[in-house]
Amino acid sequence: MTHATSGLSSPAEAALRKPLPPRRGRRWWIALVAVALLAEMAVAMITTAVEQTPTIDEPVYVGTAVVYLQQHSLRYNPEHPPLGKLLIAGGLAFADVHLDPGFTGDQTQLGRHVLYESGNDPGRLLLAARLPIILLTLLFGLVVFAFARELTGSAGGLVALALYAFSPDVIAHGSLATLDVPVVGFLLTSVWLLWRARDRPACYLPLAGLALGAALATKMSALAAVPVLLLLAVLSARRARHPGPGKYSWLAGPAAVALIAVAVVWASYLAVDPGLRWTTPADLPGVEGLRGLVDWLPFPQPYRDGMHVQFGFEDQVWSGFLFGEHYFGSRWYYLPAALLVKTPLGMLALGLAGAVALLALPRSRPAALYVLAPTAALLAAAMTGDRDLGVRYAIFVPVFLAVAAAGTVTVGRRWARPAVVVLVAFTAVSSLRTFPYYLPYANEAFGGPARTHLVLHDSNVDWGQDLGRLADRLSMRYPGEQIWLVYKGSGVPSFYGIDAADPLAVSPDRVHGLLAVSDSAVAKADDRLAALIAGSTPIDDVGHSITIYRRP
Repeated sequence: MTHATSGLSSPAEAALRKPLPPRRGRRWWIALVAVALLAEMAVAMITTAVEQTPTIDEPVYVGTAVVYLQQHSLRYNPEHPPLGKLLIAGGLAFADVHLDPGFTGDQTQLGRHVLYESGNDPGRLLLAARLPIILLTLLFGLVVFAFARELTGSAGGLVALALYAFSPDVIAHGSLATLDVPVVGFLLTSVWLLWRARDRPACYLPLAGLALGAALATKMSALAAVPVLLLLAVLSARRARHPGPGKYSWLAGPAAVALIAVAVVWASYLAVDPGLRWTTPADLPGVEGLRGLVDWLPFPQPYRDGMHVQFGFEDQVWSGFLFGEHYFGSRWYYLPAALLVKTPLGMLALGLAGAVALLALPRSRPAALYVLAPTAALLAAAMTGDRDLGVRYAIFVPVFLAVAAAGTVTVGRRWARPAVVVLVAFTAVSSLRTFPYYLPYANEAFGGPARTHLVLHDSNVDWGQDLGRLADRLSMRYPGEQIWLVYKGSGVPSFYGIDAADPLAVSPDRVHGLLAVSDSAVAKADDRLAALIAGSTPIDDVGHSITIYRRP
């Protein structure tokens, strides 16, 4: 039997070569993997949110959000714009929060009053405040996936999403009612939209302005990225492949982005108080030199006054702790060093390799500019800060690093894909092993979360989150024993049933029994506390953030 030799294919043969069925199947698998990664992240964040008591900053944001809801006043927490706290308020709107209308006090007292002195359930209130940030963090995961997928394809998108979803720092701070993850997510969204504006500037540049405005209306640290993002807006407008009608000039693109961003900032203040009633505080710190330019920013007066407050914080002398050394002031290399400790080794390797790959390949160099330039600008600005208090000031690094890591899938070597899979798996295992103690995470090179307190302090390790766990541990293992407590945090120990005395308020020879000390307090111990610890034996650890000693 002979076979036909013509170039024509039979209908059956043509049907076998149709690409649609496998592509559809592949799309389903990609969607399922993405959903699974986000589901894992959601479980990790919700579990963390339920188990942790208030961190140091959260009561202030929660109290301010309640005032926004009930009194429409901007008088609390002016050092941060309103949008992030309005998001928190979105969860609190369903929590039936009680607040004394006649309360007077500062923002720290306000947070304690709302959580512990007004008849509210602190756990329920905190969870309601944290849920909007958790949801937003998950949505930003979709942005990470979409951005990386557009740069390098679906495989790169899944690599980026996996690194984001397993990032201990993103999980830790994405599960708190704070502002660090929202501001970074909005900045990433703006960069992604600027990248898309290369095709359709008239559509995506205004959207990028909205996202940039949301970042500026969440935290003032986003200002450091504005010059870079405006330059990217110019680049996107000038290199648009399909500009369509009303083509953007080199000036119109960034002008639209800037104007819309400014409008969003104004809208966030007006959403709290349409009358914009605001009185500049009498004790507002002054500014000199280049800092005086903040008074010329086209933002509401409370925003500009908030910048004064931030500069006042920077002018204070803060203490730091790095690699076991307690010091005063700041060190320019603190954030890179802390990131080296707290970023999973697999993520570091993939992020750096991906960045090199993006820069090395001519076709991907434009993408490298969009991913790496904002990261470099934000890191350079953060490294000039005077508060060496945690990698949360540079949490944009793991987020943008996850997108950069997608570049590894473009490496045309036989060993490259298996290596990427192994490193992603290594990152996942490292993250899962620390569950649910994400705040004190350290990678394997530095001994894991149990040893983080030996090299870092504050929000890197101990931000007051384990007061509830301490109460459970004391009641289960040490009932009826004398408790001495040095706690660094915003929680109220007595509310959780901890009947403890202050060992620093009495003579050292009276301190006997159990001595529980926050690890941040251990890191910065003065001579008196150091002497108490030296004469005690460590017997237990709570959440890798509080050490329990027995003192004879």
